[in-house]
Amino acid sequence: MPIDPADLDPDPVAQLEAWLADAEAAGLPLASAFALATAGTDGEPTVRMLLLRGLDHDGLRFYTNRGSRKGRDLAANPRAAAVFHWAPLSRQIRVAGPVRAMDDPESAAYWTTRPRASRLSAWASVQGMEVASRAILEARIDEVEERFPGEAIPLPPFWGGYRLVPDVFEFWEGRPDRLHDRVEYLSDGSGGWRRRRLQP
Repeated sequence: MPIDPADLDPDPVAQLEAWLADAEAAGLPLASAFALATAGTDGEPTVRMLLLRGLDHDGLRFYTNRGSRKGRDLAANPRAAAVFHWAPLSRQIRVAGPVRAMDDPESAAYWTTRPRASRLSAWASVQGMEVASRAILEARIDEVEERFPGEAIPLPPFWGGYRLVPDVFEFWEGRPDRLHDRVEYLSDGSGGWRRRRLQP
């Protein structure tokens, strides 16, 4: 059934939550996965898949090594775009906007919920840098385990969270005749949103 923009939630965050819930209810694996595109000052874009770790009116939350390519991009050019794609449902959502780094207390609150192995890996890996062999990484894990023998593993100074704060959302639903439905929400800068239909 074609989408009428008037039938969508006036709040794009609520609409994203509704479509994400539909994807989860359909049993789609990793329904919260999204592609995040960034670019540094050289304008060279990069994109990678991440998992959504939180969503509210303050933005989409994700966490990473701040020294990674995406971390360096965001330090130099704090804007990004993301896409959720659920092929079996013929749906996707595009969001774009500024990205803000979370402070250490907020990052630490999530860090403590991560599995121990994930926290050890974060300490052991210099994300994105060349390494001669996997054995070197495994040896680093052993070193980190010796350094932090208990369950308490501190937040690394190079690791933390980010919020993508959308100023645009686009909801797309495919149609067999290729006359796809596209509804865009544009921020008015004061907490409100304007909806409009886009041509496919």
